[in-house]
Amino acid sequence: MAHDTPKVSPTAPAAPSTPVRGEAPKACIVRTPGRRTSVSITSDQLFAGADEVHIEHRGALYRLQRTSLGKLILTK
Repeated sequence: MAHDTPKVSPTAPAAPSTPVRGEAPKACIVRTPGRRTSVSITSDQLFAGADEVHIEHRGALYRLQRTSLGKLILTK
């Protein structure tokens, strides 16, 4: 019997060890048969050297912040 093995497709080359401010994040798309598609990205890639990321979702603006203790806070 065949196993449902996730297929990983990189959307870009591997990210540098130190993100460059303003550089687009690198991500991998994971597709598993019968499940939703997901994107895997590290917080360092997402923040790209910044302390805050603004995310627009369905017309609303969200703010994702990284705390000094390494936690994430998402606010609307």
